[in-house]
Amino acid sequence: MTDASALGWWGVPLAILGGAIRVGTPLLWVSLGETVTEKAGRINLGLEGTLLMGAMTAFAVSLATGSPWLGCLAAAGVGVLLGMLHGALCSLARVNDTAMGIALMLAGSGLAFWLGKPLIQPSAPGLPAIALGGWSDVAAVKASLAINPLFILGLVLAFATHWALGRTRFGLRLRVVGDSENAARAFGLSPTAYRIAATAFGGACAGVGGASLSLVYPGAWSEALSSGQGVMAVALVIFARWDPRRCILAGLLFGGASAISPALQALGYSQGYYLLAALPYALTLAVLIGLGKPGPSHGAPGELSLNR
Repeated sequence: MTDASALGWWGVPLAILGGAIRVGTPLLWVSLGETVTEKAGRINLGLEGTLLMGAMTAFAVSLATGSPWLGCLAAAGVGVLLGMLHGALCSLARVNDTAMGIALMLAGSGLAFWLGKPLIQPSAPGLPAIALGGWSDVAAVKASLAINPLFILGLVLAFATHWALGRTRFGLRLRVVGDSENAARAFGLSPTAYRIAATAFGGACAGVGGASLSLVYPGAWSEALSSGQGVMAVALVIFARWDPRRCILAGLLFGGASAISPALQALGYSQGYYLLAALPYALTLAVLIGLGKPGPSHGAPGELSLNR
C-alpha cells in the first residue's frame, strides 16, 4: 500500500492542494503578466510561445551554469524581449493584436522546440522546494507540502502589482492609457511607450512561469511541457476581472482542477481518468462562455481590443 493510499480519502484534498500549487504557479505568473498587459489596453495571445521559450531557456541556463535561479533570470530576460517585440509590432499601423499574438505563439513555440532538441535527455538542477511538511513522517504529505518558491514570489508580486496599479504614478498612468487613449494623449502621455512596457512586464512573467515548468514541475524539458497553459492564462485574466489578487485564486482553482485526476488515480480510482484530465480545459471553456457577454466586460480596460 502506498503512502497516498494509506491516507485514504483524507489524502485527496491534500493531494489536490499540493497539485493546485504546483500546476497553478505558472498560471499565476502568466496571468499576472497578462493582467498588466491588458490594463494598458493590449492583449497578448502569444504567451504560450513565451512560456515555452522561458521554460527552454531556464532549463538550458540551469544546465550550463548549475544555477536554477540564473535560469529563472534568463527566462525573464527572454520574456522581456518577446514582450517588447510584441508591443513594438502591435504599435505599428494596421497591425492587429490578436493576429500578432497568434504569430508570436507559433514562432516562439517553434523556436523553443528547435533550440530545445538537445535538452530533452539531460537533467538540469531544479529550484529547491520550501519544505512545509516536516511535521509528518508520511512521504505523500511531505511531497504535497513541498512548496514551489516561485509560488511564494508570485503571491508577493500579485499584491505588489495590485498596489502599484492603484497607488503609484506609473500605475495610474498605465490605467489611463488602457481606459482611454485620447485621455492619455491629452495628459501628454505616450500610449505606445506604456504599452510596450506593459507587454515587456507580461513577457517577463510568462518567462518565469515557463521556468517553473522546466525547473520545478514537471522539472524537465519536453515539447509538450506547457499543455496550453499560456492560452488558458488569458481566460484566467477574464475570470479574475483584471485584478492581480484574484489571479492567485484563479491559478489555484485551475491548478486544483488539473490535480483532481492524479489524486484519485493515486487512490486506485482510474475510471474516467481522461475525462477528469480534461477538466481544466472544460473549465476554461465554461469561463469564456459564461463571461463572454456582448459589450464591455466588468473591470475590463476601455481600450482593450476584446471590447471592440
